[in-house]
Amino acid sequence: MSDQAITATSVSAIQQIGQVANAVAANHTFADYRDRKADNTLRRQDADLALFADYLAAVGIVAGELHTDLAAWQGITWGLVAGFVQWMLHEGYATGSVNVRLSTIKTYAKLASKAGALDKLEYLQIKDVTGYSHKECKRLDEKRIESGAVTRRGNKKAEAVRISIEQAKALKNSQSDTPQGRRDAMLMCLLIDHGLRCGEVALLDVTHVDLKAGELKFYRPKVDKVQTHRLTTDTKRAMQKWFDTDVPAVGPLLRASRKGGHLTSAGMTERAITKRVEYLGAQIGVQGLSAHDCRHYWATTAARKGTDPFRLQEAGGWNSLAMPRRYVETAKIANAGVILEE
Repeated sequence: MSDQAITATSVSAIQQIGQVANAVAANHTFADYRDRKADNTLRRQDADLALFADYLAAVGIVAGELHTDLAAWQGITWGLVAGFVQWMLHEGYATGSVNVRLSTIKTYAKLASKAGALDKLEYLQIKDVTGYSHKECKRLDEKRIESGAVTRRGNKKAEAVRISIEQAKALKNSQSDTPQGRRDAMLMCLLIDHGLRCGEVALLDVTHVDLKAGELKFYRPKVDKVQTHRLTTDTKRAMQKWFDTDVPAVGPLLRASRKGGHLTSAGMTERAITKRVEYLGAQIGVQGLSAHDCRHYWATTAARKGTDPFRLQEAGGWNSLAMPRRYVETAKIANAGVILEE
């Protein structure tokens, strides 16, 4: 056999092996992507894809498992994706939610196209299906309200509940001197003074606290990051009381309570934290208070006092400057620096 024939055979073998490798890689496209994402991200994406499947069913298409099955994306067109956007608006979903769900569909369509399950030209057209800018969202919602249409589904609030400095102090420092009250004081300090997310608070363990150093080390699932916060004066005081009287050597930092205030050995769930924060807010006259409202207060207060946006981004556990910039803009005094009198 000539060298040229051997070379041709080698190239053919490489091509065959390459095709097999492509097929294997394609089959693992979704799994590889999902292995890199936080659980919270996957839960949201799964919900987005389930809603897309509901829409497809409404137009007569029975979809497979869109988050795991490449074959489920065969036949998906840009017209279906554009129709999904309009369907969500008709069903009363908030424009922000529409944008997020459209982004999820585009992400998985890209993966399906890369794996060969979705036609590349079709993906490019899906990619061109646009969501709504901030101004467009506002105009669209105004038109929907005028027509009597629903503009928001679910329990998520359109705007945060605002609390004053005095109310924030009351939530942190006016809890009863009981096991439940001491726990509540610590809970509100973590939310108001450190801006922790509800899920982050629920994950806290007693080993995450170093009172001697005055530090809290905790995990942020949303951004897959471990951070350390220096405890504020109020937080350290509340934690000192909690550790001196109520906390066992091991286990969850925040313990659940029964009716009557008796604490259990179990930790507080996100649902329990949400209900407790709402109750504590109502006790001082703030209706509908949530953990996220406390985080909003923390970020807005920090921005108003001149915190650098990059430091706010790091302390708040955001992956980009988009959110801290929003708080900085909210905290600005529009006419600061305007001189009208000598």
